[in-house]
Amino acid sequence: MSVRREPYGEHEDQFGELTLPDDASVEDPVPVAVLLHGGFWVRAYAGLGQLRPLADDLAARGWAAWNVEYRRLGGGGGWPGTVEDVSAAVDHLRVLRDRGAPLDLERVVTIGHSAGGHLGLLDAARDPADVGVRVRAVVAQAPLTDVLVAHDGDAEGARVTEWFMGGSPGERAAEYARASPLRRVPLGVPQLVVHGAQDDVLPAPVIDAYVAAARAAGDDVTLDRRPEHDHFDVVALGTTAWAAVVTWIDRVAGRRAA
Repeated sequence: MSVRREPYGEHEDQFGELTLPDDASVEDPVPVAVLLHGGFWVRAYAGLGQLRPLADDLAARGWAAWNVEYRRLGGGGGWPGTVEDVSAAVDHLRVLRDRGAPLDLERVVTIGHSAGGHLGLLDAARDPADVGVRVRAVVAQAPLTDVLVAHDGDAEGARVTEWFMGGSPGERAAEYARASPLRRVPLGVPQLVVHGAQDDVLPAPVIDAYVAAARAAGDDVTLDRRPEHDHFDVVALGTTAWAAVVTWIDRVAGRRAA
C-alpha cells in the first residue's frame, strides 16, 4: 500500500493521509472510506494517528482510506469551522481524483468515532446544493449525536462545549440545534451506529434517542450494540465491532454499482 499526506486547505491542520491499495488503478478505481478521529474536538486529544491502523486494514481490503485531520479547539477550531473542515476534506476527494488518485467517488463512506462520528453525521446532513462529494453511507462509532448532552454531562463538558459552540445553549439555541445530528435527521443515507454496552462516555440512552429519531424521520439506520465493548473498543482493530463495520461498508458501497 502507499500513504501520502495531502492538504485540503491552508491551515496546518487541514490535511489528510491518503492510503491506497497496492493494486489500485485509474482503470479500476476503489471505494473510499473517510476516517474521522474523535477527541471531543480538542487538539490535545486523539489525532489521526488513532485511526492509522484502520486505514492500513482498509487498504489491505481494497479500500482507499482518507484519514482526515481538522482544526480543533486549541488550534483554530470550533463551530462551524471544524464541521466545515470535514466537509471540505470530503469534497477534496474530487481534487485528488482529478489529479490521478484512483478513487470511485460514487462509493464514498465516512467512518467516525465519538466527536468524529458527530462530524461525519453532520457532513451527511449538508444541503445538497453545498455538496461536492456526496457520501453513500455513514458509520458512526459511539457518536456524539446531541451537543446538549455534551454540555449537560458535567462541568468539563459544559466548558468544552461552550468553547466549541461559542456560547451557552441559552445564548445560541439555534446553533446548538444545527450542530446536533439528532435535530438534523433525516440524513437521507444509510447509517451504521456502533456502540458498546460498556460505554460510560456516551451511554445507551443517548445513542438510542438518535437511532429512534432517525428511524422515525425515515432514515435507514442499523444499530450494532456490542455487549463486551466500551467507548474505545468500538474503534479498535481486531474487535468484533470493527469486523461488523467492514462487513457493512462492503455491503453498502464496496461493490461497484451495475
